[in-house]
Amino acid sequence: MLNFTSKKWVLFLALVGGAVALGYFMLHQRTPKPLTEWKWELPAHFPQPRIPADNLMSEEKFQLGRSLFYDKRVSGNATFACASCHFQNLAFTDGKAVATGSTGEHTLRSAQHLANSVYHPYFTWANYSLASMERQMLNPLLGENPVEMGVNDQTQPVILQRLRADEKYAEQFRQVFPEEKEPISLSNVIKAISAFQRGLISANSKYDQHLQHKVALTEQEERGRGLFFSEKAQCSQCHGSFNFNDQVISANDVDVKTEFHNTGLYNLDGKGAFPDKNRGIAELSNRLEDMGMFRTPSLRNVAVTAPYMHDGSIDTLEQVLDFYAGHGRVISAGENKGDGRQSPLKDKRVDNIKLTAQDKADVISFLKTLTDEEFLTNPRFSDPFKTQ
Repeated sequence: MLNFTSKKWVLFLALVGGAVALGYFMLHQRTPKPLTEWKWELPAHFPQPRIPADNLMSEEKFQLGRSLFYDKRVSGNATFACASCHFQNLAFTDGKAVATGSTGEHTLRSAQHLANSVYHPYFTWANYSLASMERQMLNPLLGENPVEMGVNDQTQPVILQRLRADEKYAEQFRQVFPEEKEPISLSNVIKAISAFQRGLISANSKYDQHLQHKVALTEQEERGRGLFFSEKAQCSQCHGSFNFNDQVISANDVDVKTEFHNTGLYNLDGKGAFPDKNRGIAELSNRLEDMGMFRTPSLRNVAVTAPYMHDGSIDTLEQVLDFYAGHGRVISAGENKGDGRQSPLKDKRVDNIKLTAQDKADVISFLKTLTDEEFLTNPRFSDPFKTQ
């Protein structure tokens, strides 16, 4: 039988109580709630997306990424978020010709929409080295010329400390990344935002509903659809996939098209030159024949993503159709003066386009059926801080 004095009993009970409390704490630290299995809700004409093995999807990771996407504390000066250049009602573009970063600097190219970007093999307008969403995200986060989010060696620890001081974030990161000693890291911020972006699926436009025999197209929309997929308009040569672009990758794809195109937007020197610092993939390849070659954007929600082209230099869909029907753009004055129609580097298929005024109106009518109102207003994709 134990023969402890009262002081020893107090010390013994304190040690036991401390051990129990520590055990309880460690148990709950090591066994976070299980993650919810991710389920894609896709129509039959959409393939299964390809997801990287080191950043699998879960509802909890998606929701964490959603918060980070809208959180200005992720920028160096805490005034700017990913959502500052990607507005949901504009299909996650910003309505500007070129974007503006956290310090007021302008980018050289427009902010692309994010719908269905899970299907992109490459990212940004003209960079074939960015073959994953996680790698692409380093550009806006760490870029210095121009500055977008303003993350650097000085601001990164400050940003992470802001997040670590938030109890909700601390809990979310522990649940989503339970195996890591310090789950709140820049790498995990990137993984979570990537998961949110991959979940931005737009698949319920009027055209999608038409394919599922839920609604009928009007006569003009049907004429536009026929033209869009015809040799007369040539639209489907570059926009013929389910995502209305020509760079698509899915879970079962082996051979993936990764084309870039020069459409005759500029011809500064008669040899096909584009404006300095905006010359397409030629900036990476240093090959003359790659001058002015950019990635084909998806046309989903195109009616709300003006202005158009990589530099936002065409204001309306009507002007876009005029540009293509004219086989290139003529700029009669200024520093970008030139006849894009005569560019020797232009994709020759552009010259096959033959559209009347009525044809152009019909094609635009069809393009408007690609607007997905549900996507533009879905609460799952909205700013979570406005609902609290």
